[in-house]
Amino acid sequence: METIYNCLRDAHDQDLLLIAAAVCVTGVYASISLARHAGRLDEKGRRFWLMVAIVAAGSTAWATHMIGLLAFQPGMQSGFDPYLTILSLLLTVMGIGAALTVSIGTRNRGRRASSGILLGLSIALLHYLGQYAYLVTGTISWDHQLVALSLVGSLPLFSAAIVLSGERPAWLRQLAAPILVAAIALLHFSGMAAIRFAYDPRIGLPDTVLSPEMIAPIVAGVSVTLLILAFLGLRFTLAARAQAAKDRTRLKQLADLAVEGLAICQDGAIDAVNNSLAKLVGCSQQMLKGQAIASLLPDTQLDSLSEEKELDGELVASDGSRVPVRLLRRTVKIGKSEHVVIAIRDQRERLRAEHKMRILAHTDSLTGLSNRLQFTQTLSSRCETAEMTGEQFALLLLDLDRFKFVNDTFGHSMGDELLKRVAQRVRACSKASTFVARLGGDEFAVVVDAANAETAAENFTDLLSRPYLIDGTVIDIAASVGIALCPDHGNDLSTLSRNADLALYAAKSTGGSVHRLFDRSMSERAHARRQLELDLRRALVREEFDVYYQPQVDPSDGSFQGAEALVRWIHAERGIVSPADFIPLAEETGLISQLGEWVLRAACEEAKAWPSHLTVAVNLSPVQLRDQALAGRVMQILQETGLPPTRLELEITETALLQDETMTYNTLHALRAIGIRISMDDFGTGYSSLSYLRRFPFNKIKIDQSFVRHVPEDRESVAIIQAVTSLASKLNMTVTVEGVETPEQRAFTVNEGCNQIQGYLISRPINAASIRKIFQEPLRSVA
Repeated sequence: METIYNCLRDAHDQDLLLIAAAVCVTGVYASISLARHAGRLDEKGRRFWLMVAIVAAGSTAWATHMIGLLAFQPGMQSGFDPYLTILSLLLTVMGIGAALTVSIGTRNRGRRASSGILLGLSIALLHYLGQYAYLVTGTISWDHQLVALSLVGSLPLFSAAIVLSGERPAWLRQLAAPILVAAIALLHFSGMAAIRFAYDPRIGLPDTVLSPEMIAPIVAGVSVTLLILAFLGLRFTLAARAQAAKDRTRLKQLADLAVEGLAICQDGAIDAVNNSLAKLVGCSQQMLKGQAIASLLPDTQLDSLSEEKELDGELVASDGSRVPVRLLRRTVKIGKSEHVVIAIRDQRERLRAEHKMRILAHTDSLTGLSNRLQFTQTLSSRCETAEMTGEQFALLLLDLDRFKFVNDTFGHSMGDELLKRVAQRVRACSKASTFVARLGGDEFAVVVDAANAETAAENFTDLLSRPYLIDGTVIDIAASVGIALCPDHGNDLSTLSRNADLALYAAKSTGGSVHRLFDRSMSERAHARRQLELDLRRALVREEFDVYYQPQVDPSDGSFQGAEALVRWIHAERGIVSPADFIPLAEETGLISQLGEWVLRAACEEAKAWPSHLTVAVNLSPVQLRDQALAGRVMQILQETGLPPTRLELEITETALLQDETMTYNTLHALRAIGIRISMDDFGTGYSSLSYLRRFPFNKIKIDQSFVRHVPEDRESVAIIQAVTSLASKLNMTVTVEGVETPEQRAFTVNEGCNQIQGYLISRPINAASIRKIFQEPLRSVA
């Protein structure tokens, strides 16, 4: 080291050394700035400015070396071999070009380290080839230890400088230039100290030698060029920094406009955050800057975040709480640097909304109980659990009796309030662990332990049957309950629900206000009913029905006055099916309208062939009576068949009048206006017969056969018939007595002044051919 120091102090012009150092620093800065600028450009611009950076780097090394040689004072005449001097410059440019090509744009430290070694060897080649081109009037020898020191000491510095030039932290990149200058200085001055000159007047300089005075302007020109390039590199650097700052500012402004939280990160550290993220975390933007993004998202592997698909995660707020978030990653470039932008969306409000929606989706809005969807999911889960564990439980289906009457009488608002009260009682009567749901309408479901099923059902029927006081109105209803046990009556949702429903149907068919436990016979009856419904539908298509007629006569002389039309089903396998079996089914399935219209048309067609004074009576179902187009349809049938309206009598039961009194009133008056006669059938079996007689346009009252069966022996039956006959006489109505089977009953009707009788005493119901035949016979006595 002392030799190197003495060489610097005694054998060099200090002013020129300072110039050499200035040129070296300027050239290194220019070369690095231009190389970085090349890295920021596209392919075409990158190639051009990379070439400029390579030439600048080679010229820097060459100019520094040449000024150093010009500063050397060997104490004898000296000069430069022009060919070797030019060759040293060209080889240096080529070597440095190869080194920069390897290192430019790469993040791989190994490649950059190798590039640094290549750069150092290129400059070493320049130095020693340049020293070989340095000629003096004497002999030259070398200190090989100093030569080795120049290489061993400088090459690691070259490598370190190139490695640091590609690091992300700015302070590391700023170390690259001074280390590179130090490497060049160490190489040059160690090499200069290693050379030994011995004056020999016998050795002269070649004629082609370039004197220092001749080489100095060339070196000066190169130095000035490097200075210009340095200023150009400074401009590029400042412009790039300004653009990067502008991009960061714009990105931050855009980020602050975003609703989602945004974190701009580099090398895992937060470079900037927007206002939304700062508020979400609960601290200022400045406090978050520089923190590791992993501190906010500790459970998320950021490298695994997709740039296409959002992922769920948790954000740690400043107070330690965890916030559910959705994450999306994007890689953006600010200047040449790549930054990772992580979008962080707060999911608390969405999760609360989804939770509320799940509750709404599984809750009945009127009663607050679970709805059918929740019932289906819960019962399916219970059935699966029961299959695995052997658990036994019971499904109770509750249905309110007379609820439709409440809706029709008091309105749907009263019905809704009643359902709320019922739900409150069902919930109060259930244990905390009992599952309760409203399935729709007035039907509820309860899941209880199998051992407590019937006790619970009794409690429900008792509690729900107690009066309700709503807005000053006392409402009396009842409840029917069907019970099915799991696994005895089914171990899946479908079977268990179906069997509980069959049990409920059985409970309601007995009059309601009771509970029934499912048994196999219910399933058999349901199967038979379903089969009967299928047969009924096929029968309508195949016209398997026939109309029978039961004559109606004057009890005093036995003269025929008409007949009642009665439908009969002639089943291919079962024979004649009783109307008591299929008429209720037809009403329940809605087939009664089609069937009733067919019977009416057939009866009118048949009656047209009877003597003109005879009438035909046809029963109307409550379902038909609710049809607003009934009057028009009846008139159309009369026109098509040619039967006068005065020969048609329509029979209405009190049950039909209960459905919709206003509509029924209008329909019956429309029929009466046509000339059709209206008869009240089964009089005395309902609840409001007298008020109906006053309000509706009846022509006839038919006394039910249940009152005739025990006359004249039963005093009460006698009294009822006498009262009805007297009432009809005062209201100018005809009285028909049904079910007359004995001469005594016929004589009683004559004595009481009844207008008309029908029953087995006269004739059983007979087919059309038979009724036509007896209507053609002479007048006969039924005495």
